[in-house]
Amino acid sequence: MTDQPSPTQSPQSPQTSSSSSSSNQIDPDLLSILRCPLTRSKLRQEGDFLIAEVGNLAYPVRDGIPVMLVEEARLPAGVASLDEFKRRYADQIPQ
Repeated sequence: MTDQPSPTQSPQSPQTSSSSSSSNQIDPDLLSILRCPLTRSKLRQEGDFLIAEVGNLAYPVRDGIPVMLVEEARLPAGVASLDEFKRRYADQIPQ
């Protein structure tokens, strides 16, 4: 005899979120105080990313936690490297 669930029992399975973006939704109060660590600009949420108002660096949100590391940010279109970004937005990056 095996340990199979009976037809009336459902096998245990890990809980899954119906939508990854809903689990990655940042609390509005938290979002209001977060800033881009490079430009110090405000952020807005677009899907699974927090987008900086200055320069449009896109910081990922993973498992509901914003990853606020410049090295992890997605660069905006037309910018090939973080060094290029820093040169392009030098006048908007606080020293």
